[in-house]
Amino acid sequence: MERIIRAFAGTVILISLLLSHYYTHRWLWLTAFVGFNLLQSSFTKFCPLEIILKKFGKSCPCCSEDKGEGSCCKK
Repeated sequence: MERIIRAFAGTVILISLLLSHYYTHRWLWLTAFVGFNLLQSSFTKFCPLEIILKKFGKSCPCCSEDKGEGSCCKK
């Protein structure tokens, strides 16, 4: 789950940087939004993308049940 979140965040940041370079600087707001979400999730452990992925059925590959907060692979 964490790998998917990091890959998604990195992809969105790179795409928004490219869009800001070639189109308009306003795309940097998307970069700031992703950065803010990463920062706040490091303190609060609340990640909107994680909630969305869980609703679509993406769960931890090493077990079939959710064991509470965070990844079920963590002990």
